[in-house]
Amino acid sequence: MSIPALPPADDLRLPPVGPCRRASIAPYCERVRAKLSAARFAHVMRVAELAETIARANRFDPGDLRATILAAVLHDVAREEDVETLFRLAPPENDMERRHPLSVHGRAGRAVAASWGVTDERVLDAIEGHVFGVRPGDRVGMAVYVADVSEPGRGVNDDVRELAMGHLERAYRRAVQTKVGYLRSRGKDVHPRTLQVHEELGQPT
Repeated sequence: MSIPALPPADDLRLPPVGPCRRASIAPYCERVRAKLSAARFAHVMRVAELAETIARANRFDPGDLRATILAAVLHDVAREEDVETLFRLAPPENDMERRHPLSVHGRAGRAVAASWGVTDERVLDAIEGHVFGVRPGDRVGMAVYVADVSEPGRGVNDDVRELAMGHLERAYRRAVQTKVGYLRSRGKDVHPRTLQVHEELGQPT
């Protein structure tokens, strides 16, 4: 039986009930659960719940809200694949990715989601973009990115999470700038795509 790429619109007219209690999202949750450890799946659920809260707080239209929930559920689907599988799904594009195989897990996750029948570019872009960032103005991608870096289980970025409830783009800018600053302060590599997003976002908030 095929899995629908998105839940029906009236699925989201109800109050939030948790992503995996929605009939059309539940099959994806089960597929993701089967591929991840319990700890990683718990993180995914926290991200999905927070992403939905952020989307609702920022008055996403029904289509963007559906895309946000599905992308959040799927964002780490390839996070625990071995290196061979990661590179088969997402061949490295530069030396940095070859040195840090997990850096391709967003792109690999996009490939997995597409193989499961997901065709909505908003969803696929957000899955891929949760690692390096998305273009400014991509509300679905920004919501998933912010939820991933600020979900309560991480114990960091509470200010980003709070800001996102009313000012999503400002929160996203702060999240990217915090990430780049952290990596630079420790002499770690920053992916070229993250640097590009960082430059596009402009000055700190």
